[in-house]
Amino acid sequence: MKHVFYNIKAGDGHGKECAEALSSIYGEDMTLVDIVALGDKLSEYALSLSADDAIVICGGDGTINRFVNSIDTDSISCSVLYLPAGTGNDFAFDIGMKEAKEPFDITDYIKGLPTVTVNGKSYKFINGIGYGIDGYCCEVGDKKKAAGKEPNYTSIAITGLLFHFKAREATVIVDGEEHSFKKVWIAPTMYGRCYGGGMIAAPDQKRDSGELTLMVFGGGGRLPTLMAFPGIFKGEHVKSKYVKLFTGKKITVRFSQPTPLQIDGETILGVTEYTAYAPGVKAE
Repeated sequence: MKHVFYNIKAGDGHGKECAEALSSIYGEDMTLVDIVALGDKLSEYALSLSADDAIVICGGDGTINRFVNSIDTDSISCSVLYLPAGTGNDFAFDIGMKEAKEPFDITDYIKGLPTVTVNGKSYKFINGIGYGIDGYCCEVGDKKKAAGKEPNYTSIAITGLLFHFKAREATVIVDGEEHSFKKVWIAPTMYGRCYGGGMIAAPDQKRDSGELTLMVFGGGGRLPTLMAFPGIFKGEHVKSKYVKLFTGKKITVRFSQPTPLQIDGETILGVTEYTAYAPGVKAE
């Protein structure tokens, strides 16, 4: 039996519609599972399935994030498939499957994931940790959604860079080595290459490298940063003098004032520090 896990909010509210369409592939050999409605029982449900079953995740990066943070994915007995049905689908893009029309196996991808500690709580992530104006964009986008409006994240980022978001001073510690920066606009730590709906923040990052990549975008004023920022959608921002890249197994980022942070698109407000740990590295 195929157990189709969907998030009704995925894909601008078309999550269930996408899940129901899988009946054209699986016929009666499927059952729909609303992971939001299932809530705290998600782990019990998933771990009760046998090797003859299969989980099919239908949604976006946020849906996968909810799944991996609700379940001990290393203990799942059945295979896990995925059909990209979100608005960004950065995970699928990163592994070359964004245009997939049928579910594909991601069982190995969701095991042994990196973690991040924020405000004393640990989370797994599949793409990256956004900290800075990307977190700000998620905060503003969430408010627009709550008001029934469709957010334009490119527009939010541009107006944020020009007017609303203020650069921070930052301290980063990569495997024990400390660096300080001024006028930092964004400081994500990446497990994959991209996030934020197609921003290729760390073009050389590899999921099987055993390390994470920190990208610090800072040092410039509003206008120079705005001019250099679009290069991130092709990974060309790394050529800018305002961008520094670091790789390591333990990465801590501290900002001079509280700033929104996002984990695979899920927003956490008022964060002053986060620490990310590569796969296999135990959080302290």
